Amino acid sequence: MRKKYYNTSVCTVSEGENSMCVLGKSKLIELIERYKCIYPYDYNLLDGDSYVLTVKQETTLHYLEHKNLISYEIVFTPPDYVAHLTAKSRYGRVGLSFLNAAKVHSGFVGRLALELVNLSNDRQPIIIKRGDPFMHIEFLTREGEPSPYIGEYQFQYVTEDEKKIYIPILKKVFPNFEELAKIWFKSKPV
Repeated sequence: MRKKYYNTSVCTVSEGENSMCVLGKSKLIELIERYKCIYPYDYNLLDGDSYVLTVKQETTLHYLEHKNLISYEIVFTPPDYVAHLTAKSRYGRVGLSFLNAAKVHSGFVGRLALELVNLSNDRQPIIIKRGDPFMHIEFLTREGEPSPYIGEYQFQYVTEDEKKIYIPILKKVFPNFEELAKIWFKSKPV
């Protein structure tokens, strides 16, 4: 396996295969502005080749307590991408453990629920404040036919008004939107 460096991304390439690329900052901005992949977004939260998601509301986790923490931002992963999550290391250093998978499927729209447990050595509560930078999200290109997310968490923690922001975008990027809408909206009119 070798790495290729392009103007805006780093790609991992195996012999005879296509490449998988992490989007660089300029491509990430382009993606955010074109598709609202992060909404709302703050330019100051761009961090290298990732964006740092923040926390929707303050949470205190006591020792061995498990909670789901919701991102403030809505995430949309367009059809030719998947997203990868990594925790800010400052939380790992104090004993916060992240339990959920680190992938956001192509076509997913919603706020992310981040599953956490406090495993701190000193058994003290960990406080995460509203708006704290919390989790890196990187977008990677994907190859092959789109396989959009059709699970039960589509549009999780998103208001009806926020859904309306994404419907024109989804119609534009998914030629089979009407078919997907029946799944995503549970046969409710769009």
